[in-house]
Amino acid sequence: MSIPLCLCTPEPSGLSAPAPNPNLYGKSEDAKVEIEEAVAKANKDHQRVILVFGGNWCYDCHVLDQAFHQADVAPLLGKNFQVVHVNIGDDGKQNNDLAAEYQVPLEKGVPALAILGPDGKLLYAQKNGEWESARTLDPDDIITFLNKWRP
Repeated sequence: MSIPLCLCTPEPSGLSAPAPNPNLYGKSEDAKVEIEEAVAKANKDHQRVILVFGGNWCYDCHVLDQAFHQADVAPLLGKNFQVVHVNIGDDGKQNNDLAAEYQVPLEKGVPALAILGPDGKLLYAQKNGEWESARTLDPDDIITFLNKWRP
């Protein structure tokens, strides 16, 4: 099955990622372990977990990460969420079991998000590629989303 991993165009507009982290999506990390650790910390700290499925090759994944670090977004994110970047690999076949488990349709594009409660239960999974063109999102859209899903 061929998965359209990045349905975006190369010209940026809106949010931008001037200096993408080349290791945002780790190659050797075990995503299941990272998710378990994030859930344990979220449970302890009364937070939720955001799973961000994507890859280092995905421009919009880096744009979303940059948005998460903006001054008006970072405090809200840090106080309320643990973020786990789940690498789908260069071919889109890595961690497909996790995408299926968390009901994230990777064929709609990445980044793709899911929100877990502090108990690890799924609260939200995007269904229609809502985050796939992160570069067109306004930071206020991200803040609204985070406020909606914060504990």
